[in-house]
Amino acid sequence: MLNNQEAAYWCIVRERQLYLENQTLPLMTPKQLVFSCENARLIGHFQGKPVYWLEVTESNDQGRFYSQRELLHLDGELFSLAGKATQLSHMLSSQAFCAICGARCVLARHELAMHCQGCQAHHYPRLSPCVIVAVRKENQILLAQHPRHKTGMYTVIAGFVEAGETLEQCVAREVMEETGIEITNIRYFGSQPWAFPSNLMMGFLADYAGGTLKPDYTELSDAIWADAAHLPPLAPPGTIARALIEATIELM
Repeated sequence: MLNNQEAAYWCIVRERQLYLENQTLPLMTPKQLVFSCENARLIGHFQGKPVYWLEVTESNDQGRFYSQRELLHLDGELFSLAGKATQLSHMLSSQAFCAICGARCVLARHELAMHCQGCQAHHYPRLSPCVIVAVRKENQILLAQHPRHKTGMYTVIAGFVEAGETLEQCVAREVMEETGIEITNIRYFGSQPWAFPSNLMMGFLADYAGGTLKPDYTELSDAIWADAAHLPPLAPPGTIARALIEATIELM
């Protein structure tokens, strides 16, 4: 039950965008919010304070809803909780009907899942597993630019895991398909929930094994080998892509 006197972090979501004040999540009591807290759900704690998800459909503050990318400066734990809220928001819209019987689903009362009003099945948030990999060739790193990156930044290779595929197989396949490069020494680095809209990024490091760089221009705008002294604009801090790049540079 909400304590009207207790300050909490609020992940207020409308159409998978977050309500921000001063470029961050509101930290305030329920009484201080301009929204009704009746349907708020507890999704975690950060530094001893509760974190709530609150879904809203309308707001007079149209200009205060932003993409979660605006929160990359936050502590990683709080950023992930904000991502949890936007993933749950995605669940509300994408799993509104039962995959078994087709009946309408509603948010379950006692867990973060969708409850079918027909067959009573429970459907949990769907996550899409993705790999992301930084490839090192002696004192160079493989960097790629995607058409969706309008700022011209470069990042590392990533892609979705296919059915029947191990993570390591996916890493090797994505690098080969997008750049024509063979890799070896594939090793796990870390992971990051990535709520755009509902991915789990699993990061790897790898070494160049052979092949000539041939970007697939249906997927990429460019792909280059770069050394630490001549790096282009990179993925922003707070992303697992940037962490992989920095870890690789340390090895060069």
